[in-house]
Amino acid sequence: MATTYNDDVSTKETSVRNSNTVKEHLYKVLVIGEFGKTSIIRRYTEGYFSPNYKLTIGVDFALKSIEWSPSTKVNLQLWDIAGHERFGHMTRVYYKYAIAAIIVFDLSRPATFDSVLKWLEDVNSKVMLSNEQPVPVLLLANKCDIEDSSYEADKLNSFCRDKKFIGWFPTSAKTNQNVDEAMNFLIEHILSLPSGAQQPSEHMSVAHSETNGSGDFDGIEEKDKNTGCCS
Repeated sequence: MATTYNDDVSTKETSVRNSNTVKEHLYKVLVIGEFGKTSIIRRYTEGYFSPNYKLTIGVDFALKSIEWSPSTKVNLQLWDIAGHERFGHMTRVYYKYAIAAIIVFDLSRPATFDSVLKWLEDVNSKVMLSNEQPVPVLLLANKCDIEDSSYEADKLNSFCRDKKFIGWFPTSAKTNQNVDEAMNFLIEHILSLPSGAQQPSEHMSVAHSETNGSGDFDGIEEKDKNTGCCS
């Protein structure tokens, strides 16, 4: 009877461990464009908006952790690439191992839309998924809260379909309109990618127990060194 009892206890303990196992992901996402990138990132990761941001020099990044489901945790590493960097040679280094990109343009500055295709071409020429397919790119039309800003949804839908964006959203970092919705849309798309598309060096999936909260994130610093939808 003692042996049977111990086996039962062992089975129950294994079941509890399995039920508490969380699959954890780390994804590198580029945030590029001429204006509005930093305000979108700050709103999403820190929950506030400031009209005064310092100009991004080179690159900066922020981390956002999302309890996507009881069994899945997603960590987004958002890389804020300075607008002028598109003309430099360092973008290939910054883009390395990205699994997705967000291009932001400013509805109050129509000229910023003209650079969207240039940024898209830059991304497509410098980074691919592990299966050699283009990284998914999401378009954000920021400052949709401004009264004199306007956009034509049908034209943006057609533009996204033609240029192979995964979708677009009118957003406002100031009012938080569609920021979370856009990011959730992107995360859902990333999670739906086939396993062969995952980036081996920057994407990380680890299993750990919620009871001790431990997660193996060793090596992140080292790797860092080296509603509209057009569906």
